Amino acid sequence: MPEKWADLNSEGSATKLTAYRFEKCTPLRIYSLPFDTPSRLSIVTDSINNGSLYGGIGTAIIMGALLAEARHSRLRIVTRSERVQPRNLEHILTIYGINLSHEVEFVFAPFYNLKYEIDVFKDELFVTTSWWTTAATMASVRHDAIIYLLQEDERMFYPHGDDHLRCEQLLRSQTIRFVVNTRLLFEHFAADGLTNITQRGIWFEPAFPREIFYRHDRSNSQKRTLIFYARPDNLRNLFYFGIGLLEAAIKRDIIDLEKWDILLIGSQIPNVTFENNYTPEKRENLSWAEYAKLIGKVDLGLCLMYTPHPSYPPLDLAASGAIAVTNRFGNKQDLSNYSANIICGDLNLASMTAALAEGISLSADTVERTANHRSTRLGSDWRLAFSEVIECFPKA
Repeated sequence: MPEKWADLNSEGSATKLTAYRFEKCTPLRIYSLPFDTPSRLSIVTDSINNGSLYGGIGTAIIMGALLAEARHSRLRIVTRSERVQPRNLEHILTIYGINLSHEVEFVFAPFYNLKYEIDVFKDELFVTTSWWTTAATMASVRHDAIIYLLQEDERMFYPHGDDHLRCEQLLRSQTIRFVVNTRLLFEHFAADGLTNITQRGIWFEPAFPREIFYRHDRSNSQKRTLIFYARPDNLRNLFYFGIGLLEAAIKRDIIDLEKWDILLIGSQIPNVTFENNYTPEKRENLSWAEYAKLIGKVDLGLCLMYTPHPSYPPLDLAASGAIAVTNRFGNKQDLSNYSANIICGDLNLASMTAALAEGISLSADTVERTANHRSTRLGSDWRLAFSEVIECFPKA
């Protein structure tokens, strides 16, 4: 147990019990400095280590770096769960060709420790990456200095309880600014009555640079590859529905194991055996470069997301010339505005099995699949993707 909570027991005070339950919201411990030359932008997140670097955190790094670059500011990474591995930041910046004019600073500010302190300048900007990092930052700095990068309806991480309530309360904040990942998610919040987000926020569409996401040469194997985005610890990815769907598709000969290899990618994946004692290969905690290379070699991906956001894997697959099969949810009904190679089904076995069958058929139609890929409407330039966002936060 962290030192901070060593004296906590089941009869702790109401304040201690609540603080322990929501320890990730523990305020940043700061001290103020009057001068800031050059200015600085801090990204506050849990971790940027290998298991945390997919999709959303990578996007936060890109946005923070481009915003710092545009403002001629220094960039600082503040992590709360794990110490930074600087090579991971360098990995992302190198892949996306982002060159910062100042050396990046790294600070570990663990939520469970009262011994650290970090300096804060008067005009510093803070990019937060979750409702809990936002809550921790709001408790310590001016609210108008906070940019909450909102990449999911985070209320949906939880059942209706205290976590859900606290997240809801924060999402209704009238004092911070929001940058929302995709118009689809922005419109979801608008339809749900979060007018503060529409009034104090802006949306962007993510980018998929063609030098990173492209079709790689196939291996010598004659079999095609189907990946399943498998993250059992992330409940919204519907791991158990997904393996049940794959099992049903194998039993019904929709997936012919003589023609297809199945690969599970993600993290914390248990051993899985399908029909006919077939055991799929697993790939876990890939680096960003390894992930992009793998995506460029597969033919079809099953990627489930029980929330309004399209999630990155279907878009990554489509950008790389593969077929993606995913689910509908709320206003997420059709993703063909990104690419006709993304197929959506309703979240029931019959509909998703039909979507998977359609995806398998389309993956074999080289002419249509290639034409769809050429007609993709996914952006490929992160600077263009974030141009309007950056204009909203000019250098002071």
